[in-house]
Amino acid sequence: MSSDSPINSPEKLESTFGKRLRNFLIVMVAIALSVSLFLGLRTETTSATLAKLSETSTPLEVAVSNGKPSLVEFYADWCTVCQKMAPDITQLETQYADKMNFVMLNVDNTKWLPEMLKYRVDGIPHFVFLSQQGETIAQAIGDQPRTIMANNLEALITGSSLPYAQASGKVSKFSAPAAPTANQNDPRSHGSQVVN
Repeated sequence: MSSDSPINSPEKLESTFGKRLRNFLIVMVAIALSVSLFLGLRTETTSATLAKLSETSTPLEVAVSNGKPSLVEFYADWCTVCQKMAPDITQLETQYADKMNFVMLNVDNTKWLPEMLKYRVDGIPHFVFLSQQGETIAQAIGDQPRTIMANNLEALITGSSLPYAQASGKVSKFSAPAAPTANQNDPRSHGSQVVN
């Protein structure tokens, strides 16, 4: 019997080693692609959200008194149009953050009821363009293309008239409550704050 049996031949060892190396490389590439795909999708979905915009929002009280023009957006977390526009608003905020204020007001928070009534919010997203003095210049309702919003913001910053002052697009319907939803039996509430 010969010591070089076909099972342990050098050709057989090389082909086994080559197959293992190839399989190892395939596994490593698959893992790298999976990780990059996971991280890519994760950063894409979390990069521009309404919650993140709300967190970085300028408070309304500051926006109307700091001498910068402002874009006020009335939104809701459930609003699909608002969610769709979040990446565009994020890009615009990044582009113009040093020149103007971006204010996010959630219509589901009754704290903003006076503002919802003042600006007659009946569909969202509802955008209000405020001058440097905090005065209303224009309003836009619904889905707005990024270029239209950018043109309006450029005009707002320079003090020019807005080219798309009364733009209207697809909205999510919203009905503002006539009164705050707080418990009216509270002795400190002094009755309803809104009189019909």
